[in-house]
Amino acid sequence: MSAPEETERGALAAPVAALIADIGDVPFITDRTTVRRRSRDFFWYSPILNEQLTGKSADLVVTPRNEEDVIRIARACARHNVPLTPRGGGTGNYGQAVPLHGGVLIDFSAMTKILWSKPGVLRVESGAKMHDIDAALRPSGWELRMHPSTKRSATIGGFVAGGSGGVGSITYGGLREPGNILAARIVTLEREPRVVELRGDAAQKINRAYGSTGLITELEMPLAPAWDWVDVIVAFDDFIEAVEVGCQIALSDGIVKKLLTPITWPIPTDFRELGAACPEGKSLLIAMIAEPSLEAFRVALAGRGATTYEAPSREGPGETPLYEYCWNHTTLHMLKRDRGVTYLQCLFPHDRLLPLVKQMVATFGDEVLHHLEFSRYAGHVTASALPIVRYKSPERLYEIIAAYEAAGVMIANPHVYTLEDGSRYRRADADQLGFKAEVDPYGLLNPGKMRSFVPAKWEPAP
Repeated sequence: MSAPEETERGALAAPVAALIADIGDVPFITDRTTVRRRSRDFFWYSPILNEQLTGKSADLVVTPRNEEDVIRIARACARHNVPLTPRGGGTGNYGQAVPLHGGVLIDFSAMTKILWSKPGVLRVESGAKMHDIDAALRPSGWELRMHPSTKRSATIGGFVAGGSGGVGSITYGGLREPGNILAARIVTLEREPRVVELRGDAAQKINRAYGSTGLITELEMPLAPAWDWVDVIVAFDDFIEAVEVGCQIALSDGIVKKLLTPITWPIPTDFRELGAACPEGKSLLIAMIAEPSLEAFRVALAGRGATTYEAPSREGPGETPLYEYCWNHTTLHMLKRDRGVTYLQCLFPHDRLLPLVKQMVATFGDEVLHHLEFSRYAGHVTASALPIVRYKSPERLYEIIAAYEAAGVMIANPHVYTLEDGSRYRRADADQLGFKAEVDPYGLLNPGKMRSFVPAKWEPAP
C-alpha cells in the first residue's frame, strides 16, 4: 500500500483522495508506473485499438482480499462518483480491463480461494488462476471444462467476464451454452452495495460483459473428467486437407478430444520451439486427445498426413503447452516477429463450413492466414477462427470484415472496445443492459464499454 502522491495529471483528484480515506486498510497502489502497467491488456494486437487506448490509465489500483473489501470499495466509488474497472489476469485482447475514464482499477488477484469442490462442480473466488485451479483439482480426477490459451495467467473471473470459449469448446461449446456457468456471486455498485447470487441462466448477465454488470467475487463452474491428455501434431501438404481431417475427427463423438486446430503454412514458421514438428511448407493439425482415444484418433487419420509430434501434455514451469500455439496465442507468436499483422474473430456456419473455408482461403490468399478452432455452437460442430491479417489500413481491414460477413461468416470485431460493436449481433444483450441499470445505476462500472447504457444522474448524498 502506498500513500496518495503526485501524478502526471497533477495531484490525485479530490474524489479519489477521499475514496482512499474511505477504504480503510484495503491495499492500494498509486505509483504511476505500476498503475499504468496494470491498466493495460493485450489491446495492442489491434493497431486500431493501440492508437485509441495507449495512455489510458486508472488513478490507483486497489486489491481486495475478500468480498468485504469489495463491498467497501464499491460503496466508496458510489459515494464519491469514481469510475471502477475490474481486472483479472489482464489477458484480454480488446481493452476489456482498460479504464477509459481513470478512477479505480480493482485487481482481484488476491481473491484465489477454492471454496469447495465436489464431483463435477467447483466453487471458487474470481481471482484464482485457471492453471492453479486445474492443478488443485487434478488429484481428484477433475478439471475445468474449458480455458483460454492464456490459462497459465488468466483468472476464472476474467475468463467469464471477458471471454467466450477456448480449449475444451470442441466438446462443451462456449461459455454461453447452458450449463457452462452454474452461478455467479456479484457485488453491485450502489451507495449501499448488495451481494447478489445469479444462478442458471441469470449468470449469463455477467458473461462477457467486461465487468460492467457487477463485481464478480465467486463463481460456481461445472467440471470435466481430467483425462491424461496427449498432444499431437500432424503435418499436411495442403491446409484444406488438414481442415477436412480435423472436421472428420471433430464429428467423431467417440474420440475424446480437447483441441483440434488446423493451421496453414507459413504460420508455423514462428513456432520455433516446436522445431522439427513443423516441417517446411506443411500445414498442421494440432490436437489434444485423451490417451484412451489415441488409437481411434490414429485410425481416423487413415494414413493422411504425417504425425510429427506425440507426447503427454505438459504445462509445468519452463514448458510451453501445445495449446499456447492455438487460439489467439497463434497471433502472438507471429507478432513477436512481425508487428505488421493483426487478426479477426470469426464463426463459420456449421452447414457450410468447408465450402466457406475454401472460399475465404481462395479470396484472400496470403493476405489472410487461416487457422481454425473446431468447437460446438448451439448443438452443432463448427469452427471458430482467428485468422491473421497482414494489416494495411483500417479501410482495408473493414473491407475484409465486410467480405466475410457477406459470405455468411459471423464476425465478432476485435478492433473495438464496446460490447455492442464487438458483438456478432452489434448490440448489447437486453438482459445485460437492463441488469446494469439495476446493479450500476450511475454507470460507474467500466464506463464506456456498454455504449447503449444511459446512467442515472449522480448527485452527492445528503
